[in-house]
Amino acid sequence: MHEKVIEGILNGDRRMVARAISLIENQDPNKNKILSEIYPHTGKAYVVGITGAPGAGKSSLVDRYLETLRKQGLTVGVIAVDPTSPFTGGAILGDRIRMQEHALDKDIFIRSMGTRGSLGGLSRATKEAVQVLDAAGKDVIVIETVGVGQSEVDIIKYADSTLVVMTPAGGDSVQTIKAGIMEIADIFIVNKSDLAGADRTVSEIGMMLDLSENNKQWRPPVVRTVTIDSSGIDDMYEAIDKHRTFLMESGNIEKVRKERIRRDVLDLIEYQIKNTVWDQVSGSDEFEELVNQIMSRENDPYSAAAQVLQGVNLDQCKVF
Repeated sequence: MHEKVIEGILNGDRRMVARAISLIENQDPNKNKILSEIYPHTGKAYVVGITGAPGAGKSSLVDRYLETLRKQGLTVGVIAVDPTSPFTGGAILGDRIRMQEHALDKDIFIRSMGTRGSLGGLSRATKEAVQVLDAAGKDVIVIETVGVGQSEVDIIKYADSTLVVMTPAGGDSVQTIKAGIMEIADIFIVNKSDLAGADRTVSEIGMMLDLSENNKQWRPPVVRTVTIDSSGIDDMYEAIDKHRTFLMESGNIEKVRKERIRRDVLDLIEYQIKNTVWDQVSGSDEFEELVNQIMSRENDPYSAAAQVLQGVNLDQCKVF
């Protein structure tokens, strides 16, 4: 069955792409085989991450950005990361609703994915879904994050260009300093810039950029947008294109992607070791006894963890 899915992905079959992402989300046993087989066909798509506080208008911005990309003749994949339902485990907001007009476009694939408890607002399955869309031949892949504040810095692990969306008079610029998003933004978008306070927000971002030491090679531009009439969307497209050109010409794109691969391999190793330890330890009488000893202060978590690790057999670590 997985051979059919692989063939479908490489042929850009929407049904097979959707099926593959479902297999990934559900941790199907064939998932790793599929990802391994399609990996040589990845690395061509450009990944754009869009993050920002809830209510900043990220989905509407993505909707308008899709229009611009399609005018350029580019094929697009969209992963809209939503909060996870505590009852079904599925994505509960469904950003696809706000992008419905693109649903019939065969060159746009939109998928909502749940965070599934991931603290970063981006599930482990997100980057694997990016690989599927990449192998399916999408030119640009857009990841729209759930918008949960400081943990949104996770987007830098996935995107080539990261856009931070802010709104006027919302205290967002102050929050940006607190959240550390300043360091991950390649482009700042002041959305709803027809509202009062837009000038002040742009000025505050500019002042923060002046104080930052991260702008020696690339100073993040500040783009004003209004999604109601699509004003500023072309400017946003141009800013992303300029950042892409900068990454290519400076050679930074190779550094960014190499670091991403290094992180991916370490994450996979960590994931398998965690699962192996959990399988051997969870529910065992010995582990429960250690917990009771810690509760009664007869033992401590650090000594207990060392004791557990001594008894773990990593030879049982599952091979992909």
